[in-house]
Amino acid sequence: METKPTTSRSLETYYHINGNTFEKQYKEQLSGFRTWAELSHADEWLVYPDNLGESICIDETSISDGELYTIVTNRASRGGKGCIIAIIQGVRSEDVINTLRLIPLKKREQVKEITMDFSNGMNLIARRCFPEAIRIIDRFHMQKLACDALQEMRIAHRWDAIRADNEGRSKAKTHDIEYNPACFENGDTAKQLLARSRYLLFKPANKWTVSQKQRAKVLFNAYPDIKEGYRLTHSLRQIFNKNSIKDAARLSLARWYDKVEKTGFKSFKVIGNTLYENSEQVLNFFINRATNAFAESFNAKIKAFRASLRGVIDIKFFLFRLTKLYA
Repeated sequence: METKPTTSRSLETYYHINGNTFEKQYKEQLSGFRTWAELSHADEWLVYPDNLGESICIDETSISDGELYTIVTNRASRGGKGCIIAIIQGVRSEDVINTLRLIPLKKREQVKEITMDFSNGMNLIARRCFPEAIRIIDRFHMQKLACDALQEMRIAHRWDAIRADNEGRSKAKTHDIEYNPACFENGDTAKQLLARSRYLLFKPANKWTVSQKQRAKVLFNAYPDIKEGYRLTHSLRQIFNKNSIKDAARLSLARWYDKVEKTGFKSFKVIGNTLYENSEQVLNFFINRATNAFAESFNAKIKAFRASLRGVIDIKFFLFRLTKLYA
């Protein structure tokens, strides 16, 4: 069962004590923070070798004031005790590598797979610190890139629609006539259609509402390139959803590359090239279908914990409490 953090403020409500005073007493006397073995270097690195498992995740997150930390977690812990393997200040590859090498090589060689994002730095860390592990680039990062490329197309058309609308209004004002922008069959103007289509482009067609189906039909008739971009995004999603064998997925991705080349869309070409350059690590997903979703989920827990404490004043004390819960 997951442990939920308790704050001094919540105890103040139930036990009629002074929350500020109790918080100071808890930090200085009751918690054991001042005698914590890792206190001297806690804001720079924390390593827990015993939490290492066969399947791990590596990601970066902001803990306070935009300061990034690299976090390595054990998927087998399911977000509970023993989850945190390492928390390291910064994302510089050499710093993270040197810290992770504090864990004996024999233990690091037990790691069989590691999931991560597209970052070259993360790739280097995984390769040097966990030499026996299969490196897997997270499928959801790839799908997000495709969604971003699609939204980029929509936004470009929206800027054009806004400019056209402004020019129309200006001309109408010059000639002292009423301005009535053209509307599509669903009642949207071009500017409205492109603004209101944002969320439907993220969803599979079978999850569209009735109004979204109508809007998508109008959108795709008016902007065929967005329709083609949506097809590319959806087909990439389907490759990861439907394929279960690595070789079959390799063939499906090759066909997807061909479709991208034929469209000539620059953003999708960049994605295609990125996938091609990292194809083996992308295709390693199909071995155990492992993703970095666990790391993203843990990042969300850190943010929720930070919010419950109303921010981070003392980074060392925050990490002390975090590791008491999850390390």
